[in-house]
Parts: sequence; C-alpha cells; structure tokens
Amino acid sequence: MMPPEITEWRKRERNRLLEIRREMPLTERAALIEPLLANLRSLLEKLSFDVLGIYWPIKREVDVRPLADEVCRRRGATLALPVVVEKGAPLEYWKWHMGDPVERGFWNIPVPKHREVVQPDAVIAPLVGFHDHYRLGYGGGYFDRTLAAASRRPFAIGIGFEFSRVEGYVPQPHDIPMDVIVTESAIYER
Repeated sequence: MMPPEITEWRKRERNRLLEIRREMPLTERAALIEPLLANLRSLLEKLSFDVLGIYWPIKREVDVRPLADEVCRRRGATLALPVVVEKGAPLEYWKWHMGDPVERGFWNIPVPKHREVVQPDAVIAPLVGFHDHYRLGYGGGYFDRTLAAASRRPFAIGIGFEFSRVEGYVPQPHDIPMDVIVTESAIYER
C-alpha cells in the first residue's frame, strides 16, 4: 500500500498531464508525434525480438500500431495486444496484426477477437508521465504487475512526450523501471 501523500501526488500529476494532453492542439501534437515515431522506429530497428507487445491507444496516446505492424511484418515477427483477463491480475498478450478482428474488452478497449497467448520479447507501454526510467501510468498497476510476473521479462519501452517528465516521483517497491523511454526528443536508455 502506498503512503497517502504519494497516492495523492500521483493522482494530481496524472490528472494534470492528461489535461495537457487532452487540450493540446492537433497541429502541435502532430509536430511531436512525427519525431517520436522516428525515434521509436530507430529503436525497433536495432532491437532483436520475435514478439512485440504494443497497446491500443486511448486518451490521446500515441498510436504506434501502424509502425509496429509494419516493422513486425517486414521482420516476420509477431505483434500482440495486452488483454485484461482478470481484474487485478497480470495482463496476457494476444497475437494480433492490423486488420485482425477485435472486440471490446476491459474498460471498453479493443482486444483481439481470438485468444492466442504469446510471450513478448519486447513491449511498448504508453506513459502518462515519467521520471528517470519510471513510468507513471493510469494507476491500475497492470503493466508493472505483468512485468513482475513474466517468466522471462520483456524489454520494456515507455513512450510519451517530453512535457510528461515529472519531478518529485518517488518509486515504490512495486514500480518497475522501463529499459528505455522514447520521446520526441530522445531515446533514454537505462
């Protein structure tokens, strides 16, 4: 259990950052997304993986699906989406490619229609905020729980904007640092 002051700080920062993302003009957002995706492409081209876990974008997150699908198809790698199969449990990653059928899952987020569980070698997770290599997510703990439970920990890539960098983040025992953070300005390796 997190101390109440840390819980409150994270909630406040999360709300502040989501508001900035929500209010950002589309032209400004597009100007940030282009170099961010270029940095992500550069990283993915260097990484070795057979299975890449991504996410279905919500709340104005960066859509990495087309880029990840293109890279995976070219390499003959498998793409996968995370699925909440049980509330409070680690996520499962199910095989998926652009165009495959989806259905509404937990929180109404689309998930692959057919369950084919795969173990990602690398995963991309959206950031609400970040400090050093720690990711501030939506507060459910699903991604950290998934990394902690993995029999073979995947290479973890956090993706977000520079304005999402926060000061005052206090890592807790359950927080797992990303191996790399990708923004529009840089690729921050641990």
